[in-house]
Amino acid sequence: MRGASGALVRALVDILSPRTSRTEGRPANQWGDLAPRVASALVLVPLALSCIWAGGVFWAALVALVTVGLGWEWVRLTDIPQVSLPGLAIPGIAVVAVILAASGFWLTALTIAAAGSLALAVASGWRGLGLPYITASALGLLWLRNDPVMGLANLLFAVLIVWASDIGAYLVGRAFGGPKLAPAISPGKTVSGALGGLAAAVLTGLGVALISTGALSWRAAELALGLAVVAEAGDLLESWIKRFCGKKDSSQLIPGHGGLLDRLDALMAVAPVAGLLAFTLGRGVVLW
Repeated sequence: MRGASGALVRALVDILSPRTSRTEGRPANQWGDLAPRVASALVLVPLALSCIWAGGVFWAALVALVTVGLGWEWVRLTDIPQVSLPGLAIPGIAVVAVILAASGFWLTALTIAAAGSLALAVASGWRGLGLPYITASALGLLWLRNDPVMGLANLLFAVLIVWASDIGAYLVGRAFGGPKLAPAISPGKTVSGALGGLAAAVLTGLGVALISTGALSWRAAELALGLAVVAEAGDLLESWIKRFCGKKDSSQLIPGHGGLLDRLDALMAVAPVAGLLAFTLGRGVVLW
């Protein structure tokens, strides 16, 4: 307990300290990006929650706008010429699929996305994988919210689990440090951070179940744990893609985070998984 208390005290000192000291080559103030992260969250979180709550055209418009941004970042990240057929096709086909799905033409949206992905894979190799990567996440988010009965609850559950995992990993990892999770892929991620993210997600799942049903649900905890594992895998995947492409960030759109791909990597992995689960369970059924 003394060690844990000491680590938390040191973390608080680091946050409040305007200067950075060094121990073993590592900045003692590892919280330098906390302020811009919080500032970005204060703007983006209310916007996202408002659109999720409103649903319909508001949520579809936000997903479409973000889809265009993700497509642009993927083209930039993978060095595809922006004014080229693949450079225009990736964000273009993705947003067309989103608009079609939001309008109720799901089969057409899936067909266009699949055909476009196949054509881009032939024309651009692995760089063409950005289209199914982005489109699957966007369509998963739309499908989750589109349920007239449980859409709001199911989408909020998935989003809250991703946020809890991200926040838990950030706070615990920065406070305690320790062995690296995958140093060859993402040197900043630690085992303690990964465990903190999983724990935060499970607690959030239990909390959601308790608030919504008045009782703790181990199914909710298990689902939260599974989605958190997917979220952390998505985070590592995006880090690997950036390292493979020789880039630090996908862009500089969001202070403290980098780009949309950097901020939404976990949700992009969780959305198609949660959407597929919702499709399997059927309409009007709560995920947990």
